[in-house]
Amino acid sequence: MTSALAPDGRLQLVIFDCDGVLIDSEGTSCRLIAEDARQAGWDITDEEAMTQFGGKALTLLKTEIEERTDTTLPQDWPVLMRDRFVESFNVSVDTIDGARDMLEKVAALGLPVRVGSNSSMLEMNAKFRTSGLAELLEGRIHSAADMNAPKPDPAVYLKAAEAEGIPPENCVVIEDSDTGAKAALAAGMTCVLLRREPAPIPSWPGLVRINALSELPVLLGDALAQQKKASAS
Repeated sequence: MTSALAPDGRLQLVIFDCDGVLIDSEGTSCRLIAEDARQAGWDITDEEAMTQFGGKALTLLKTEIEERTDTTLPQDWPVLMRDRFVESFNVSVDTIDGARDMLEKVAALGLPVRVGSNSSMLEMNAKFRTSGLAELLEGRIHSAADMNAPKPDPAVYLKAAEAEGIPPENCVVIEDSDTGAKAALAAGMTCVLLRREPAPIPSWPGLVRINALSELPVLLGDALAQQKKASAS
């Protein structure tokens, strides 16, 4: 498969994960999950929860906590936890450094954007409204949770591409987690992993690393310029 960023590729759509890429909500989410995990008997700190729980769907986390603690959480625990998230996000939420500027610069390149996240639509609507990013993303958000197909299932990314009418091979996904990167690559898309050095990244074909969101418009702009030059030759 030709990378959508390669000179002989066709870059037509940029799809963003939400948490850890656009919205800095992982700390709040993982802290709330850690509280319940500790009540169930798992001796896990808030800091450890960031690594253990980050990027995972609530349905999978329910099973993980139950197996780790040999307890049974309420059947509707994912819904109860989601509601706690939304309540918190309606009050305050931070963006990842440079998110708004980056989105505006990507739009200036003429590239459409979409969001594909394990978060529910209720959570994302609260996050984007409170953060002020809603105006840039309205009508372009897709929830793997609401599809009952959490990452690493590629369904949410394939849905985003389908909604835009763009083939998967012409899409670039921006992710921060290994789970999300697996979903992007399984969808047949190029994946840019936002991960600051010296943190390692998986040695999977098709991964590109950036350290900050400010690097993304440059990366995409260079790819578009190379593709334009290649098509003219």
